[in-house]
Amino acid sequence: MTAPETGRGIAGFPVPAGLVDPVVFPDPAGDDGGVRPFGAPGAFRILHVSTGNVCRSPITERLTRHALADRLGDPATGGLIVESAGTWGHEGAPMETHAETVLADFGADATGFVGRELLDDHVIRADLVLTATRDHRAQVISMGHSAGLRTFTLKEFTRLVRAIDPATLPDPEGDDGVVERARALVRAAAALRGWLLAPSVEADEVYDPYGAPLPFFRSVGGEIQQALDPVVTALTGVPAPQA
Repeated sequence: MTAPETGRGIAGFPVPAGLVDPVVFPDPAGDDGGVRPFGAPGAFRILHVSTGNVCRSPITERLTRHALADRLGDPATGGLIVESAGTWGHEGAPMETHAETVLADFGADATGFVGRELLDDHVIRADLVLTATRDHRAQVISMGHSAGLRTFTLKEFTRLVRAIDPATLPDPEGDDGVVERARALVRAAAALRGWLLAPSVEADEVYDPYGAPLPFFRSVGGEIQQALDPVVTALTGVPAPQA
């Protein structure tokens, strides 16, 4: 079996050239007459998705923000926006107490979190969707909006990112900064998806701790933190600070 032809080499794999073409999505909240081109300059939106948006996706959202702040000082200065929602989201609900405790364990902030139900607009505006499970990924993709090439489970994306040569990504200190690097990372990961498969069905899952005791929440939080570290490093080009 040979990989698709053309494109820049990424850890031994070429990227299909067609993945770099912009795709235009309607954006009801946009300032451009209702059309936002995917891959346009400006902000890069990361959307974390789980079921209720009170456990896994809030933990992942706030740990991502915390890690980006460690790397960039202020994620907003890099143009990165991190959000979350749930496929059966408890709209307006607070984060689960155990989830708040897990965030505190990592020094992350749970302040001001409010649960959201996943809507079409969230998917339309997202440049990268990271889900807790394969079922969540399938639900996001089934919503349409050409989401397939930018939707991954968190652990799947981590596995793909580890195979990408950072030297093939744009310099985060360059003219286009972290946003263009992030867009290139998503294209590269999408190109690798069919060639770098999970070792098992469970490998791409983050299981639901809802209703479980605190030790299980902490175990899930540790899995999420471990999966996020190489992703944030690849996005920013900055390794995690040494403890």
